[in-house]
Amino acid sequence: MIGLEVKDLSVTVHDKKIINHLSIQVPKGEIHAIMGPNGTGKSTLSYTIMGHPAYRPDEGEILLNDQLINDWPPDKRSHAGLFLALQYPVAIPGVTVANFLRTALNIHRKSKNPDDHGIPIPEFRKLLKEKMKMLKMDPDFAGRYLNDGFSGGEKKRTEVLQMAILEPEIAILDEIDSGLDIDALRIVSEGINILVDQTQMGVLIITHYQRLLDYIKPQAVHVMMDGQIVRTGDANLALELEEKGYDWIRGAAEARP
Repeated sequence: MIGLEVKDLSVTVHDKKIINHLSIQVPKGEIHAIMGPNGTGKSTLSYTIMGHPAYRPDEGEILLNDQLINDWPPDKRSHAGLFLALQYPVAIPGVTVANFLRTALNIHRKSKNPDDHGIPIPEFRKLLKEKMKMLKMDPDFAGRYLNDGFSGGEKKRTEVLQMAILEPEIAILDEIDSGLDIDALRIVSEGINILVDQTQMGVLIITHYQRLLDYIKPQAVHVMMDGQIVRTGDANLALELEEKGYDWIRGAAEARP
């Protein structure tokens, strides 16, 4: 199935090449994970895919459903079906979670149909209640101001709630497991698994730790070092990384001609 494809991508930030001729495919309906040491370019990759203006490709192509999106602004990429769960979501005092999510959904609907007048409030309330129940969130949470005073786990669960409401075609989850205790990790993971099963969205998980992959089983695990994908394997590769670390892969990569 068509989804996200990154071809021979290179990105320079502050005169330093961070992404170096990287290629990866994430078909719809599949879960892929990128793992790697700190500073290897994982977050830079996510920002570049999403169109952050500070992260522009020097070379290569980013395609969504076979459409070249290199020059698209972030909002157009989002309307086309890309979603990035932020590592550090921003607080917006005065705007409730419910109002934020309804506004975001209506903007997406209008981008597809200019005559769309927005989801009726009763229909949205029903949708929000269903998604919050799936994520085991207290209904009162919808009335809180977005990320204002939220714990790390609450912020991450809100990002997944937004993903559940928007139902993107490709979701990039940048360290979605950070700040989660084991119970919250399990609940968030269950929600992601349900969404993939129900919507056939493709998911690219960026993580340091194997523990997330105990709950979300990826079709492929990609190891990223020095701005490149240096090894790809199945879920067992993540277990091997947990046991051995990254040095053995770095040594093998450096030994290649």
